[in-house]
Amino acid sequence: MTVQNFLAQATRKSVADLEAVYKALPEDQRNLSPGGSARTAADMIAECAIMNGMTVELIKTKQFPASFDWAAYGQRRDALIQNESEMWTLLHENTASFISALEEVPAEDLDIEVAMPWGKMTIAQILAYPYWNMSYHEGQINYIASLPVA
Repeated sequence: MTVQNFLAQATRKSVADLEAVYKALPEDQRNLSPGGSARTAADMIAECAIMNGMTVELIKTKQFPASFDWAAYGQRRDALIQNESEMWTLLHENTASFISALEEVPAEDLDIEVAMPWGKMTIAQILAYPYWNMSYHEGQINYIASLPVA
């Protein structure tokens, strides 16, 4: 099994698991912040929907867009939070696009380094990002689900 095959399978499972924990969360807890400025479950899903698509571009161009507009990203994320149907559609479309792109990455590209705002990452690390990110947020949503409801 190649890294690409493993990550394709893991990403498919991760998106299904993420959706399951979110949909098991009572609707009144989906936009609940567990404290202070902590993020909501809906915010995390919206992030994954957007970033899974952005990862496709990173794979293809092998560079982080110099003109990435963080404010526009925030506005798009906020709009998705307000439209759950669109949020899920985008998550599924961008995850499918990501998996298609990842399955086409040749093994010789895995060690290519890409300059990211927080430091260099290899293509292999970038390929793991959607799986890791969705798994991480699955855990955070499970935490929100464990909180007592007031």
